[in-house]
Amino acid sequence: MSRVLVVDDEENIRLVLRTLLKKHGYEVVVASSAEEALETLEDAPPDFVITDVRMAGMSGIELVGALKERGSEAVTIVMSAYGSVDLALEAMKGGAYDYVSKPFKQDEVLLALRKAEERESLRRENARLRKAMREQQSLGRMIGKSERMQKVFRTIEKVAGYSTTVLIQGESGTGKELVARALHDLGGDPKRPFVAVNCGAIPEQLLESELFGHKRGAFTDAHSDKRGLFAEASGGTLFLDELGELPPALQVKLLRVLQEGTIRPLGSTKDVEVEVRVVGATVRDLTEEVREGRFREDLFYRLNVLQIDVPPLRSRPEDIPLLLEHFLERNNARLGTAIRGVDAKAKKILLDYDWPGNVRELENVVERAMVLAEGETLGPEDLPERLRDPQDPARIILESDDLSIKKMQRFMERTLIARALEQTEGNRTAASKLLEISHRALLYKIKDYGLK
Repeated sequence: MSRVLVVDDEENIRLVLRTLLKKHGYEVVVASSAEEALETLEDAPPDFVITDVRMAGMSGIELVGALKERGSEAVTIVMSAYGSVDLALEAMKGGAYDYVSKPFKQDEVLLALRKAEERESLRRENARLRKAMREQQSLGRMIGKSERMQKVFRTIEKVAGYSTTVLIQGESGTGKELVARALHDLGGDPKRPFVAVNCGAIPEQLLESELFGHKRGAFTDAHSDKRGLFAEASGGTLFLDELGELPPALQVKLLRVLQEGTIRPLGSTKDVEVEVRVVGATVRDLTEEVREGRFREDLFYRLNVLQIDVPPLRSRPEDIPLLLEHFLERNNARLGTAIRGVDAKAKKILLDYDWPGNVRELENVVERAMVLAEGETLGPEDLPERLRDPQDPARIILESDDLSIKKMQRFMERTLIARALEQTEGNRTAASKLLEISHRALLYKIKDYGLK
């Protein structure tokens, strides 16, 4: 049973509300002033507070502030008489959840309370989920006990409840879309729309129509109106993957959406309001892209309000055993296999491997090994040749299932830098000469690839 504290200096209002709320199953405590209300907090902390805005002594607005200062978790609804709506809005800015106009209808009070109860129930459920995820060393579908992943989890939890734009940076296969999904799920009702689009996978001439929609006749083959992805995601989250691939013309239009909250479908003369949280992701270093003139600086700063860097798998090998256990359990259930574990030799190979394809590559390797394995435990013979002989980068590239030129280019570059540092015994100046790149560029790449 929810406890409601009613605060009003008019006795008849207190009586009406007490009778109404008790009739509908609430436990009711009343107070004739804000000061009296504060005195009741310790003895009977309420779940909800309904308070008048104008009262003798401390006002309802001041009560809202006092409740917040004392750390009360009660959800506050303010009541305002005709002509004092501005005061109610001021109270909401100070932390009140909703307001009801006086004289009020009984149904309006009950509706406001039920909305507040739903909101509080959702908040508590999200808090429970966050706690459970922390205890399980996971967040959403991400897994990791390493400090770098725990830092990502903490950042997600901090920013999930805000509608501000987030930029996720990380190599291919690190799980950037999983970060975006966790931000969405923990940010409110997960039933809200979550729409993902890979900006690099759609031809430039079609991308604008996909994002913003079009009107019938806007171009050849536009036989009917089409809602764009911004409209589809309205009220929820739009995840723009490979954001660095956006052509300059669309960068300008995306900036306009972020600044004004409106879109204009192709062929239309009217703007349409959209309320969308934009989460972008890229494998590119957008700072470098801005410096080279390939990405708009104003759009970069608009997107980069909050940044989350997802670490590569090679920088958090302590997470590999957790991931192995997860993939084994999931694939056994999905594929009908009965693999019990990974033997010590195979586990060492997996821990020593560089994982240029990150978690996605590990997932693919485990699934392949489970399908081909003849025993109940995965051994070295079940793993791809490129893992058993990691000293040959050419073999890794030729035998890899991943055909991404960008990814393999990064892998080869990292391998060459590591070899140059090994040959020069860590002398970075000498290594930069062997690699034929500047000393400054080498320092940047050493940091980027997590080399020591």
